[in-house]
Amino acid sequence: LPEGKGVWPAIWMLGICRGKVPWPACGEIDIMEFVGKQPDTVHGTAHYAGKDGKHASKGGKLKTAAPYDQFHVYAIEWDKDRIDFFFDQKKYFSFPLAQADLGEGNAFRKPFYLLLNFAVGGSWGGPADPAVFPSTYRIDYVRVYRRKAQ
Repeated sequence: LPEGKGVWPAIWMLGICRGKVPWPACGEIDIMEFVGKQPDTVHGTAHYAGKDGKHASKGGKLKTAAPYDQFHVYAIEWDKDRIDFFFDQKKYFSFPLAQADLGEGNAFRKPFYLLLNFAVGGSWGGPADPAVFPSTYRIDYVRVYRRKAQ
């Protein structure tokens, strides 16, 4: 991960219905978010429309020394009842999908697509320290698995 104030790399997913259904109703899964102003913490969060239709989110965070010093494995396991969030095979948060039930809809029961980005600044990242540049966000691999139908 890049390090320093203002960096905000993420591995995340959005519902494919995003063009037809506005955020947060389309759903968002942050598999990994790291903000440089919190250099010992990684975050995993589910964003969705709450019962009132407004933004709701539930997430977890994990404290770890210098996550930017080496590669780590960030993962989710998404099944019919929940999404589990992992850091180096350690589960640190579980989101029950029923929490996002909204009438007939639940964004997390529909397809999503994957995004990887390196933001600088922004509402959570905060002002960037010019000393962070140049900066690099290295990704060794991305794997997606699907369970076999039973």
